[in-house]
Amino acid sequence: MERAILVITHLKPDRKVWEVEEDAQEMEELTHSSGGDVLDKVPVEIKKPNPAYFIGRGKAEEIAAIAREKKAEVVIFNDNLSSTQQRNLEEIIPVKTIDRTQLILDIFARHARSMEGKLQVELAQLEYLLPRLTGKGIMLSRLGGGIGTRGPGEQKLEMDRRRIRGRIIKLKRDLTLLKSRRDTLRKKRKECDIPVVAIIGYTNAGKTTLLNSLTSSEELVRDSLFSTLDPVSRRHRLPDKQKILLVDTVGFIHRLPHTLIEAFKSTLEEVNEADLLLHVLDISDPLAYKKKDVVYEVLGELSAIDKPIVTALNKIDRLENRDSLNRQIDRYENAVPISALFGWGLESLRDKIAQIFKTRMVWLETFIPLSEAKLISRIYQEGKVMEEEYFDNRVYLKAKVPFRLKEQIIFHQKNFAK
Repeated sequence: MERAILVITHLKPDRKVWEVEEDAQEMEELTHSSGGDVLDKVPVEIKKPNPAYFIGRGKAEEIAAIAREKKAEVVIFNDNLSSTQQRNLEEIIPVKTIDRTQLILDIFARHARSMEGKLQVELAQLEYLLPRLTGKGIMLSRLGGGIGTRGPGEQKLEMDRRRIRGRIIKLKRDLTLLKSRRDTLRKKRKECDIPVVAIIGYTNAGKTTLLNSLTSSEELVRDSLFSTLDPVSRRHRLPDKQKILLVDTVGFIHRLPHTLIEAFKSTLEEVNEADLLLHVLDISDPLAYKKKDVVYEVLGELSAIDKPIVTALNKIDRLENRDSLNRQIDRYENAVPISALFGWGLESLRDKIAQIFKTRMVWLETFIPLSEAKLISRIYQEGKVMEEEYFDNRVYLKAKVPFRLKEQIIFHQKNFAK
């Protein structure tokens, strides 16, 4: 484990959002997830970032003394540093200096398993490193060992800007091909009329544990941030016999680097394509409400904030005082208290999801060929027909039907027209 000093910088106007202690706790968890051992945490309050050192030269020298005294191997800032700031800091601080984005990228590199996940991580790392190249690849020459240096690998140590840009273009092309395959799978889902429920939430809230409990899966669960990078899909049947597809997604985090949102767009599209979002929230966490706000901020960035949401208030087994739980439920959207680990409340959660799908009835006006008898029958069985009129070889129907059924009928109408 690398010995790390954490520098918890805080702009004074931001104190109302996350306190210094809260940022420090999260940075320590991130460092542990990256295989680091935190020796010390140095809080630094600033009115605005110093263009040369972010924190000012005097504070940088103080941190350098702490690093020497404690024999640290890396200094990690909880804010993002410019290439100039990083270079100037390393002239004062006698060890490797990295920022928040590099730390998170390192965790992603450790946990990427699928080809798509590895490509996405490499793309994010190269796009982060490209503007920071100085001379003949000084920044890249550090790749290959330790926190903030995993990823592309030894074979890319001496890449110049042109070769890196070429690699970025190839990665984007490869990811586009993988995205087209994913789009084909989504199209097949719609044809099968299976509603998609995306499991979302702050990292380490228990999303994968919930997926395993609901579907009897055996996906790997770690007490670690960002242990799931690749979306995992499992079929599930609700109490009313309706089939749904549960999709586990990458966790969100406070100030999620924009480079990661861009690189993981194809994965995060599972959120956009979902019919319902299952938000898993660790209700035992003192920062639960703030983390809820972070999740909603990311949903806003993904243009998915208007989707129906069910909130699973997870880890109630860790609550010391459950009397306060009822008061907290009202603060969250369609909230159901559960323990994914022990299976508590899962039936209520299934019922809530089924209820949401039942209430999503929409108006439909359409002409359907009489040869599509099964489709007409489904409209009568699952919806409420208000008007009908028969013609020679088709029927006009005005009805209220489930949202998913309307989507399927619209899809089939393209074939009717042919």
